[in-house]
Amino acid sequence: MKKLVLKYKSVIRFILTFLLVYAVMTFGYKFYLQLSTGEVYYPDYMTHLVALQSADLLQTLGYEAQVLPHPNEASMKLIINEKYVARVIEGCNSVSVIILFMAFILAFSGRFKTTVIYILAGSVLIYVANLVRVVILSVGLYHYPWRKDVLHTVIFPAIIYGMVCLLWVVWVNRFSKLASKK
Repeated sequence: MKKLVLKYKSVIRFILTFLLVYAVMTFGYKFYLQLSTGEVYYPDYMTHLVALQSADLLQTLGYEAQVLPHPNEASMKLIINEKYVARVIEGCNSVSVIILFMAFILAFSGRFKTTVIYILAGSVLIYVANLVRVVILSVGLYHYPWRKDVLHTVIFPAIIYGMVCLLWVVWVNRFSKLASKK
């Protein structure tokens, strides 16, 4: 058993670090959500921000867009040209995806400065890609509402998670301690 642990020490360290970081960050995020009263920013600040920025991007593209608090659930209604097309919920704000990304990078850490810069740059990239995802999904739902299931459950999750996987591959091959050993 000791031989096995020594042989797979780096794998075990990666798994334990990943799980610890992911658990702590997820717990912190859940705590933040519990503290969010929705009095100023409904339903929470990040979801509210994503909804507003999505509407701003839609307006830049020439659509009349607005967001309103949903009366029956913790979400923001996204309206394009006076047509209710989507709701922006907590899961649409990219925070959970960013937490997953960060946990992996920290578990496969490299030099401190490089790790911090990559986490910040990757998080911004994921956030921006998520905004673009929400905008394209909303436009798709506006023009092709019958394609809702394919757009929402297949194409756009594949894009966001595919990008995260690509960022992980770049990290492991170019910047992590593992890459510096090669």
